[in-house]
Amino acid sequence: MTNPLVSGIVQSGGTLGARPLAGAIVYLWDTQGPPSLEGANTTGEDGRFEFHVSFANADGIYYATAMLPGNVLLATVVGPALAGPIVINELTTVAAAFSLAQFIDATQFHDGGPVIGSTPALRAAAGMCANLASQATGRAGDVMLAPPNGDQTSSLRSLHSLANLLAPTVQGQSGAWNTLRQLATPPSGLAPDDTLQAMVNIAKNPGSNVAGIYQQTQVMQLYTPSLSTPPVAPQAVLPPNAWTLAVKVNDTGDRSTDNQRMFGGPANISWDANGYAWIANNVFQGGPHSGDFVVVLQPDGRPSDGTRGTRASPVADSGIVGPGFGIAVGPDQNVWVGSFGWGPKDTFPTAGIATTFAADGAPATVTSYTQGTVRIQGTVADAQNYIWLASYGDDSVTVYPNGTPLDPDGNPTWLSYTPQDATAQDPSVPPPTCTFGIAVRDEEPGSAWVTYSGGLGWPDQNPGHVSKFTIEGGALTRILHRRLGKVTKGIALDSAGNAWIASGGDDSVYRVTPDGEVTGFGDRGGLSGPWGVAVDGDDDVWVANFGPMGDEEDYTTAGISKLAGIASPSGLSLGEAISPGTGYTLPSAGEPVTLWDGSNLYKDGTPCYSPLMRMTSVTIDQAGNIWAVNNWKPRFRTDWHPYEGNPGGDGIVIFVGLAKPPAS
Repeated sequence: MTNPLVSGIVQSGGTLGARPLAGAIVYLWDTQGPPSLEGANTTGEDGRFEFHVSFANADGIYYATAMLPGNVLLATVVGPALAGPIVINELTTVAAAFSLAQFIDATQFHDGGPVIGSTPALRAAAGMCANLASQATGRAGDVMLAPPNGDQTSSLRSLHSLANLLAPTVQGQSGAWNTLRQLATPPSGLAPDDTLQAMVNIAKNPGSNVAGIYQQTQVMQLYTPSLSTPPVAPQAVLPPNAWTLAVKVNDTGDRSTDNQRMFGGPANISWDANGYAWIANNVFQGGPHSGDFVVVLQPDGRPSDGTRGTRASPVADSGIVGPGFGIAVGPDQNVWVGSFGWGPKDTFPTAGIATTFAADGAPATVTSYTQGTVRIQGTVADAQNYIWLASYGDDSVTVYPNGTPLDPDGNPTWLSYTPQDATAQDPSVPPPTCTFGIAVRDEEPGSAWVTYSGGLGWPDQNPGHVSKFTIEGGALTRILHRRLGKVTKGIALDSAGNAWIASGGDDSVYRVTPDGEVTGFGDRGGLSGPWGVAVDGDDDVWVANFGPMGDEEDYTTAGISKLAGIASPSGLSLGEAISPGTGYTLPSAGEPVTLWDGSNLYKDGTPCYSPLMRMTSVTIDQAGNIWAVNNWKPRFRTDWHPYEGNPGGDGIVIFVGLAKPPAS
């Protein structure tokens, strides 16, 4: 059997012509199992190379590097298949560096290897890399060139600008490497040894030396359009506030003639065993009424197509009525959807409040429950497959042991903690209202932290609360309670069991220790109406910002915030901002935002230049990509009044390689 032939070209430049690079030593690496070098050769005068490799590993993820004198190391992610010629240039190097950033350790990385990570995580990274750049052409990927990307966001131009940053060094311009090395050395970090490591440093530290990097990107314009070429949106800021790359996705997979089930207020995400994102969606786009579906996206952001034992997106059922924060995939791979309801009150859910079905592609058997719940928000499955439900409508916490509220004989098994229980336990403390967020950790089975928002935050900024519960003697018992913040919603736990809570009413994030000590952090890192929170593998804290609430508010500068957690590798003190004062943003590059069907975001036709919108959650996938949900449109009172519906936002913005993946 003939071994697979790998061939391609190493070059500098892309959109404005390319120059072949002779004498580059090309390596092919396989990441499966212990990372291994599969082949090597040197490019000829035409920049081309080819070599045979051992039998291709169907489970592997391949990448190639090209080494040249002058500290030049270029790369491209080949992916799982060794098919067709490949291109290695500055742009593929940027895409590889960002997508693989969390799997490259500068202290161990030499001559292009190794990249170390689990196969599922590296598959997710490879898929996101293909969105950024085509390894077959050496140019931007199709996803980056078309709506909802293209010039509807600044990412395509940022991608080209970063490729231009490398070009002077790659082409041997005097002093270029020293300048790049200085710009790519983060505070208290390691100086890079080559161009690939320089780009990895920028990906991991996007807020460092921003202005200097922008200036250097203009020295050699080989890739266009870039950030320095017009047009740009009126509100765009040059230089950018950080060197992030983001991919926006807004295809739900709906192929009906009326495109009825487009994104309309995605609210929260839970991940299944395949790394697929299950997304609760509030409403039918452009209308006030509750959606009856959830969206399922593959790790690269494409809608699930139902192949390989998965379920096709979107998943619709009459038992799903306007899901909000409530989505969870349990350890048994059953999906739980909590219905909240939007629009006219007479359409709020009274049946099917908690709906469950299998995540795989087997024939759907949908079961709905109402026991112990009224209008659910937070929905979480713990390691024991206990389903924790935030019953917003009656201020209660409800648990379904082993994923069912009833025993085989139909007798109740569910556990609830009601406001009356809270008053009886401590009459001096007013009972909390509007149960909202829930967080659990494997190290503490049978317990959970729960937030009470006091309302959605408009028009009243009510006091917030957080409680910790445990299951003791067959009952749900509150073991800790604190009043803190205003309109407290999302909650996440770090590795030490500290609870981190988003408090939208006072633009703050609170840390509560396991013994109840409270510390608040505000006015930093772009915090504005925090709603969702996530903790990454470094224990740093990420925050989704909903922005200011009010009839006349228009949140056109939406950003996600990052704060230093316990023992943050940033070296910053607890709660200090890692993100810039704006947060990590995503402006337009000149074109207005459109929905998946090409229509305007706003029903009245007013153009919107804010691809990143009001967010209710950020979640981190296994490759370290941050998925930010566009829950609400930037203009607060638009299409439908808040009392009458939900002006659902459009799509998901995925910041590539930005966070350390959480421990699995």
